[in-house]
Amino acid sequence: MLDMTRSTVSTSDAPAAIGTYSQAVRAGDTLYLSGQIGLDPATGQLVDGIENQIHRVFGNLKAVAKAGGGSLDDAVKLTIYLTDLSHFARVNEIMAQYFEKPYPARAAVGVAALPRGALVEADAILVF
Repeated sequence: MLDMTRSTVSTSDAPAAIGTYSQAVRAGDTLYLSGQIGLDPATGQLVDGIENQIHRVFGNLKAVAKAGGGSLDDAVKLTIYLTDLSHFARVNEIMAQYFEKPYPARAAVGVAALPRGALVEADAILVF
Protein backbone atom coordinates (compact mmCIF):
# COMPACT_ATOMS: atom_id res chain seq x y z
CA MET A 1 0.00 0.00 0.00
CA LEU A 2 1.26 3.45 -0.93
CA ASP A 3 2.02 5.63 2.09
CA MET A 4 0.65 9.08 1.32
CA THR A 5 0.91 11.86 3.89
CA ARG A 6 -2.08 14.18 4.10
CA SER A 7 -1.99 17.75 5.34
CA THR A 8 -4.46 20.59 5.39
CA VAL A 9 -4.05 24.06 3.95
CA SER A 10 -5.51 27.21 5.43
CA THR A 11 -5.18 30.91 4.59
CA SER A 12 -6.82 34.08 5.80
CA ASP A 13 -6.72 35.31 2.18
CA ALA A 14 -9.79 33.14 1.49
CA PRO A 15 -12.95 32.68 3.56
CA ALA A 16 -12.52 30.46 6.59
CA ALA A 17 -14.08 27.02 6.39
CA ILE A 18 -17.59 27.21 7.81
CA GLY A 19 -18.17 23.60 8.71
CA THR A 20 -16.47 20.27 9.01
CA TYR A 21 -14.05 20.66 6.12
CA SER A 22 -10.67 22.22 5.26
CA GLN A 23 -9.97 24.91 2.68
CA ALA A 24 -7.75 22.35 0.99
CA VAL A 25 -6.12 18.98 1.61
CA ARG A 26 -2.78 17.97 0.15
CA ALA A 27 -2.19 14.28 -0.47
CA GLY A 28 1.17 13.58 -2.04
CA ASP A 29 1.56 15.81 -5.10
CA THR A 30 -2.16 16.56 -5.33
CA LEU A 31 -3.99 19.47 -3.72
CA TYR A 32 -7.78 19.24 -3.41
CA LEU A 33 -9.41 22.67 -3.05
CA SER A 34 -12.80 22.79 -1.35
CA GLY A 35 -15.63 24.62 -3.05
CA GLN A 36 -15.45 28.38 -2.85
CA ILE A 37 -18.37 30.77 -3.14
CA GLY A 38 -18.17 34.53 -3.58
CA LEU A 39 -17.47 35.40 0.05
CA ASP A 40 -15.16 38.33 0.69
CA PRO A 41 -12.52 36.95 3.08
CA ALA A 42 -12.20 40.32 4.84
CA THR A 43 -15.89 40.71 5.66
CA GLY A 44 -17.25 37.17 5.43
CA GLN A 45 -20.09 38.57 3.32
CA LEU A 46 -21.24 37.44 -0.12
CA VAL A 47 -20.31 39.98 -2.80
CA ASP A 48 -23.12 41.36 -4.96
CA GLY A 49 -23.89 40.22 -8.49
CA ILE A 50 -22.86 37.30 -10.65
CA GLU A 51 -19.75 38.92 -12.14
CA ASN A 52 -18.38 39.95 -8.73
CA GLN A 53 -19.14 36.49 -7.36
CA ILE A 54 -17.34 34.77 -10.24
CA HIS A 55 -14.24 36.95 -9.72
CA ARG A 56 -14.36 36.37 -5.95
CA VAL A 57 -14.71 32.59 -6.41
CA PHE A 58 -11.63 32.43 -8.64
CA GLY A 59 -9.77 34.84 -6.35
CA ASN A 60 -10.54 32.63 -3.36
CA LEU A 61 -9.39 29.51 -5.22
CA LYS A 62 -6.21 31.32 -6.26
CA ALA A 63 -5.49 32.29 -2.62
CA VAL A 64 -5.95 28.73 -1.37
CA ALA A 65 -3.82 27.34 -4.21
CA LYS A 66 -1.05 29.80 -3.29
CA ALA A 67 -1.27 28.85 0.39
CA GLY A 68 -0.84 25.23 -0.70
CA GLY A 69 2.33 26.06 -2.61
CA GLY A 70 0.82 26.21 -6.07
CA SER A 71 -1.17 28.34 -8.44
CA LEU A 72 -4.21 28.01 -10.66
CA ASP A 73 -1.76 27.01 -13.42
CA ASP A 74 -1.44 23.69 -11.54
CA ALA A 75 -5.19 23.00 -11.81
CA VAL A 76 -6.03 19.79 -13.66
CA LYS A 77 -9.77 19.64 -12.82
CA LEU A 78 -12.30 22.33 -12.07
CA THR A 79 -15.99 21.98 -11.27
CA ILE A 80 -18.33 24.97 -11.53
CA TYR A 81 -21.75 24.95 -9.86
CA LEU A 82 -24.31 27.50 -11.07
CA THR A 83 -27.82 28.22 -9.86
CA ASP A 84 -28.56 29.62 -13.34
CA LEU A 85 -26.78 28.05 -16.33
CA SER A 86 -27.43 31.19 -18.38
CA HIS A 87 -24.38 32.61 -16.54
CA PHE A 88 -22.12 29.94 -18.07
CA ALA A 89 -20.84 32.20 -20.88
CA ARG A 90 -19.85 34.86 -18.34
CA VAL A 91 -18.01 32.22 -16.29
CA ASN A 92 -16.03 31.30 -19.42
CA GLU A 93 -15.10 34.93 -20.11
CA ILE A 94 -13.97 35.60 -16.55
CA MET A 95 -12.24 32.22 -16.19
CA ALA A 96 -9.90 33.22 -19.04
CA GLN A 97 -8.54 35.98 -16.77
CA TYR A 98 -7.46 33.42 -14.14
CA PHE A 99 -6.39 30.37 -16.18
CA GLU A 100 -4.01 29.92 -19.10
CA LYS A 101 -3.67 27.16 -21.65
CA PRO A 102 -3.60 24.30 -21.23
CA TYR A 103 -6.88 24.82 -19.39
CA PRO A 104 -7.94 22.31 -16.73
CA ALA A 105 -10.58 19.71 -17.43
CA ARG A 106 -13.91 21.15 -16.29
CA ALA A 107 -17.51 20.32 -15.55
CA ALA A 108 -20.34 22.83 -15.15
CA VAL A 109 -23.33 21.73 -13.13
CA GLY A 110 -26.69 23.45 -12.69
CA VAL A 111 -27.86 23.28 -9.08
CA ALA A 112 -31.04 24.34 -7.29
CA ALA A 113 -29.23 26.28 -4.56
CA LEU A 114 -25.82 27.01 -3.04
CA PRO A 115 -24.72 27.94 0.50
CA ARG A 116 -25.50 31.49 1.66
CA GLY A 117 -27.60 32.12 -1.47
CA ALA A 118 -24.52 32.19 -3.71
CA LEU A 119 -24.99 32.15 -7.47
CA VAL A 120 -21.76 30.27 -8.27
CA GLU A 121 -19.33 27.90 -6.56
CA ALA A 122 -16.19 26.19 -7.81
CA ASP A 123 -13.73 23.61 -6.55
CA ALA A 124 -10.48 22.42 -8.05
CA ILE A 125 -7.83 19.72 -8.05
CA LEU A 126 -4.19 20.74 -8.51
CA VAL A 127 -1.25 18.47 -9.26
CA PHE A 128 2.36 19.54 -8.74
